[in-house]
Amino acid sequence: MDTSVILTESSYLLLVALGAVAALLWLIVFVKVHAFVALCVVSLVTAAASGIALDAIVPTLLSSFGGTLASVALLVGLGAMIGKLLEVSGGAQVLAERLVSLFGPSKAPLALGVASLCFGFPIFFDAGLIVMMPIIFSVARRFGGSLLLYALPAAGAFAVMHAFVPPHPGPVAAADFLGADIGLLLMVGLLIAIPTWYVGAYLFALYAGKKFLVELDNRLFAPSVHESAHPLPAFSSVIMILLLPVLLIFLDTGLNTLLSAGLIESNSRWIDFLRLIGKTPVALLITLMLCLWLFHKRFGMKQMESWCGESLAPICGIILVTGAGGMFGGVLRASGIGEALTTLLSGIGLPVIVAAFVISACLRVAQGSATVALTTAAALISPMVAASTGLSSLDLCFIVIAIAGGATVLSHFNDSGFWLVSRLFNMDESTTLKTWTVMETLLGTIAFILAWVLSLIF
Repeated sequence: MDTSVILTESSYLLLVALGAVAALLWLIVFVKVHAFVALCVVSLVTAAASGIALDAIVPTLLSSFGGTLASVALLVGLGAMIGKLLEVSGGAQVLAERLVSLFGPSKAPLALGVASLCFGFPIFFDAGLIVMMPIIFSVARRFGGSLLLYALPAAGAFAVMHAFVPPHPGPVAAADFLGADIGLLLMVGLLIAIPTWYVGAYLFALYAGKKFLVELDNRLFAPSVHESAHPLPAFSSVIMILLLPVLLIFLDTGLNTLLSAGLIESNSRWIDFLRLIGKTPVALLITLMLCLWLFHKRFGMKQMESWCGESLAPICGIILVTGAGGMFGGVLRASGIGEALTTLLSGIGLPVIVAAFVISACLRVAQGSATVALTTAAALISPMVAASTGLSSLDLCFIVIAIAGGATVLSHFNDSGFWLVSRLFNMDESTTLKTWTVMETLLGTIAFILAWVLSLIF
């Protein structure tokens, strides 16, 4: 085929992609259409405009949507149930109070941040922050000073865990798009999330707590998140619940590494069994069963079943948006738009990991939702990743972190998290921009820089 024809086709596909992204932003930001509906409509129109055969459009949409849900919904659902049971049992309160006693009054902000990092493994940002707020208020009232000194380390901890660490839907969906190993991503995500949180949230909170005096809003204060009729769980039980899925997933990853190195035999049934229980869905299922066993005598199975059901309602929207993002990505792959974008970015010499961060950050700033920015950016960048040679399993994980970093920066008025933090912390919009927005930008940028540097080293 003539080169000019190829260039013309590529240019047309890129214009379709640009129009699709612009349409998404217009529908979500200006028309206020729900992201799930907007993604469905734009995916359908993009499929038709890009030249996919009419009889293949619906199968393409359904297969892409279902494939994403298959890898995301199970992890998110199990994680939500575990987080709900830890919330209602008083596990978050036990963890925070024990850490404050261990760290001492002068390190109370650090203790709250560490507690939130632990509790943020299975629970989402919004739910985790709301659960921790009574504990944050209690500590702030006990020791005094600006509320930001105690609240920002906890909020930053939930933010980094939600953005960078599986089984949260964003990193899981991005890993699925790029073919990254979930177990390895868990280790890489933790390795990057902890120093990112320390610099971008904890140290920043020490500065912001001195610069901005935010008073405690007693209207939101509650003495406890736990029902006093039931005893609090043991600290050891809470730690066991939080560490078990991490240890099981590490088990699978470690055995896989040993198998790849030829240090153990691959035909052992025991090895296969240990790797099975280390798969992320199985690890989370085992952890959920442990929660039910630990708490059923205290609350009863009927109440436990009710709480598990309640935990699923808030995540339905997240799962559907994630699935719709996967559907949009499937259209991009099937239409050849991804390959055209790959050619463009390769031509200007932009490294894949930098392109991932830039695209994700632009989407985040324009439409607000970190989940939409992350899933859409992962869909756009996945063909470029597939076409790149020499990318290792670690490189794929670093690219996922870069995408998540871009989806974290510059939270502002079109982000629901911005308003949640503003109202919970009793801050006006100006103060929220100077504190929460700055912290989110620090977190996303630091994580991206760490991932980029590590990709150059490894």
